Amino acid sequence: MLIGLPKEIKNHEYRVGLTPASVRELTTHGHQVLVQAGAGAAIGLTDEQYKAAGAKLTADAKEVFAKADMIVKVKEPQPQECAMLRPGQILYTYLHLAPDPEQTAALVKSGAVCIAYETITGPGGGLPLLAPMSEVAGRMAVQAGAAHLEKSKGGMGILLGGVPGVPAAHVAIIGAGVVGTHALQMAVGMGARVTVLDKSVDRLRQLDLIFGNRINTVYSNAQSVEDAVLDADLVVGGVLVPGAAAPKLVTRSMISRMKKGAVVVDVAIDQGGCFETSHATTHDDPTYVVDGVVHYCVANMPGAVARTSTFALNNATIGHAVALADKGWKQALKDNPHLKNGLNVANGHVTYEAVARDLGYPYVSADSLLA
Repeated sequence: MLIGLPKEIKNHEYRVGLTPASVRELTTHGHQVLVQAGAGAAIGLTDEQYKAAGAKLTADAKEVFAKADMIVKVKEPQPQECAMLRPGQILYTYLHLAPDPEQTAALVKSGAVCIAYETITGPGGGLPLLAPMSEVAGRMAVQAGAAHLEKSKGGMGILLGGVPGVPAAHVAIIGAGVVGTHALQMAVGMGARVTVLDKSVDRLRQLDLIFGNRINTVYSNAQSVEDAVLDADLVVGGVLVPGAAAPKLVTRSMISRMKKGAVVVDVAIDQGGCFETSHATTHDDPTYVVDGVVHYCVANMPGAVARTSTFALNNATIGHAVALADKGWKQALKDNPHLKNGLNVANGHVTYEAVARDLGYPYVSADSLLA
């Protein structure tokens, strides 16, 4: 199979879908890899390294899309990239379709086979291809939130960990999954007072055993979310419903009653966000203010630490990339039900039930296309 690696074109997106080591893994299996020149240059992955791994280079993204049987990316294809996809071509990347009707329509029109990292499941449960970026985003959420609590960035002028004689900031973390766990690790490490909310009492019990009285665990319901949000200086939203639009757990009314200069970081923004006042922002212009509350809603947050993120992502994605290349998409999905859960759009159909439901498409099961 010929695998194509285009350079990412989303705002401040420096991650790359394949490292030279991943290219070598594919070429060792007898496949060809066509890399757009400069694809990894921003994070120190040179064209020479890709050549040494067995890749061929081209200056033109159009050639990559035109020749490749499978395109491997990081972020969802932008409109000009969607237009270059063709029927039967495999697209293997993050998609986050539920809050993105325009991209979904373009992928349906393309006829391509679109496999989303974020809905591939793991044998032990969870979302192993989403997890590494959730780890990065959870840690960055507290880092970004702490920075934007500074007065010069619009915040109320609070140091997250306080100093002797001055209380630490209160960080409320909604969701105790991968994002929430890594956010609370950072917040605790920086000396903040931390409340974490989740609907799983078992998960809260686990965190309580690990962190003890350094955190406050609270069962999540409308009242407890409101109480935590109104008392917090920084709120991190890390709620995920796999493949579906994120629930709006923090209402506009709650935002209007928060402390002026407080900060909210919506890590769920790729799935539409869990704050009613959220809309996606970029690294160029990461924040906006609603009712005196600073909103940080960057949709590709891990792109800011692109080298770390790229290697972490490739560790998770390369195994399935090799399987797709070795077997073709139909056989690879038949052989692995977890990979099959990644199929979101194929042959002009929406094949992920939550996406079909949220966007009003008829749902066509992956099994019906594999029969």
